[in-house]
Amino acid sequence: MFLSARYGSDVIVDLLQGFGIEYAALNPGATYRGLHDSIVNYGGNKPEIVTCTHEEIAVAIAHGYTKVTGKPMAAIVHDVVGLLHSSMAIYYAHIDRVPMLVLGGTGPINRSMRRPYIDWIHTALVQGNAVRDFVKWDDQPASVADFGPSFARAYRIATTEPAGPVYLCYDAGLQEGALSHPVSVTAEIEAARPTAAQADPAALTAAAERIANAERPVIVAEYTGRHPEAFRELVALAELIGAPVIDLQARLNMPARHALNFTGSEAVLKEADLVLALDMGDLSRALNRLDRTTHERQSRIAEGCAIVDIGLMELRSSKWSEDIGQFQPVDLSIVADTRLALPALRALLEKRRSSKWAERGGRLEKENAGLRSDVEKHRREKWDASPLEPARLASEVWDAIKGEDWVLTANDLEDWAWKLWDIDSPARWPGRSLGTATQIGISIGVALAHRGDGKLIVDIQPDGDLLFDPGALWTAANMRLPMLVVMYNNRAYYNDWEHQLRVA
Repeated sequence: MFLSARYGSDVIVDLLQGFGIEYAALNPGATYRGLHDSIVNYGGNKPEIVTCTHEEIAVAIAHGYTKVTGKPMAAIVHDVVGLLHSSMAIYYAHIDRVPMLVLGGTGPINRSMRRPYIDWIHTALVQGNAVRDFVKWDDQPASVADFGPSFARAYRIATTEPAGPVYLCYDAGLQEGALSHPVSVTAEIEAARPTAAQADPAALTAAAERIANAERPVIVAEYTGRHPEAFRELVALAELIGAPVIDLQARLNMPARHALNFTGSEAVLKEADLVLALDMGDLSRALNRLDRTTHERQSRIAEGCAIVDIGLMELRSSKWSEDIGQFQPVDLSIVADTRLALPALRALLEKRRSSKWAERGGRLEKENAGLRSDVEKHRREKWDASPLEPARLASEVWDAIKGEDWVLTANDLEDWAWKLWDIDSPARWPGRSLGTATQIGISIGVALAHRGDGKLIVDIQPDGDLLFDPGALWTAANMRLPMLVVMYNNRAYYNDWEHQLRVA
């Protein structure tokens, strides 16, 4: 800081800088004009402002940035209307377990300070109610003295696993009011952060015994790769015990070309006598299939197959949408951060090492070679079809970029990029695409995270998704973010067509 804080909004800038927030994405609005001014004139444009044409874009950019860096970014939204505009993107950050600081303005709360009409319709009691059901926490501090404790708590809640977005709302009057005395936030900035949760040792030992005694264990993972160290531990564990891995792709959990990657294989699940489920968002979906016409549910695993579940899903309550999926009974449920649980589990299994594991791994490698041969055969089945098939497009883009240091932002062309490209680490691919109106903003956030590092950012961009937020392209151009956008032009709402055909 090169000045002493003079206004309430200066204190917010002290907090943003103290907590290492590098960027703040925003669509300018009057209720946080004090904060905007403080970022520029008090903070020296730190955090750097990322100007957007819509609040949904601002939040999506913060989403993509955090998926790459693991660090929360700020998105600032204007009063009631900006918060409502941003709500869809906040919801997807909640769905995707992404920590994020959404800041907003309201008021002035002091009614005597309000302009007629406009300030009244842009003020709500309490404004956080609009998103409370799908943020981890929200707060509207009542004094500048409350700014520090409120911000520190929000940061801790957002970043403590399972992570998610938080919303902080600041009264315009408090932002713009002159400070009557100095306000220090040093204690809040320097306070210790929560550590990760380790597994119950007895439960972890029981898990190791079950896994060691299994004849056909299978690992199923969904969010493990959000932490690079957990990604590496998962690979090491699979190699140690010779177990196939099914990657549900919320993040990259296993190198795409690894010989133990059996993603999409129904056979290994059907034959499994034990499933080790890691960081699952919806375990029932992974272990069961649903006929979309009859709605009949069929198990993908054999009766009697044991299930060991390790993750933090039990700590993530869903207050509004039922995004936790159908309840799935398991044999052993361990609440733990896999960054700590996986190395501890691997150490226990090392003590129980069996020669059978290497033999099993060798057999699986041969099976995997057959699967890859099938992929290559299917890749060329409709090579000359018109319109272009996803397999052909994935192949052509791969041939063009494979010599570069590339990053794929989200869409994987119906798994074809995942099958054909050498996606070897989470740094190459931060995870699957989400719902419509999310990808272009998230992709720009990925590009922002890689700003200046020379990587080729590749966005295979669906046309329908882009049409929701075409203004996002202005932000990419304004920030001079290099990105190869390959238009995946469906020219129709094909997903809806398929549903209509089923109904008809």
